[in-house]
Amino acid sequence: MSIKITGLAAIALGLTFTGSAFADRMPTPDEQTKIEAVLKQEGFTKWKKIEVEDDEIEVDDAIDANGKQFDLELDPKTFAIVKRKAE
Repeated sequence: MSIKITGLAAIALGLTFTGSAFADRMPTPDEQTKIEAVLKQEGFTKWKKIEVEDDEIEVDDAIDANGKQFDLELDPKTFAIVKRKAE
């Protein structure tokens, strides 16, 4: 019986990690519009990938007007930039 419980626990753990791997998603058209407006307002001219998670929005390789590259985190409720990491 302990083998069944261990097997079930392993399956449950695997599903937990698998579920979190699919948590990232592309922004909806409305979110995309709001995110791009904030990025442009903050002086960014282009960016690569945007991913939405439950607790943050990630923008990869955002380029500012000076040509500097950043990875950004935005608040998913306000769309404000909360973190900038220079690349």
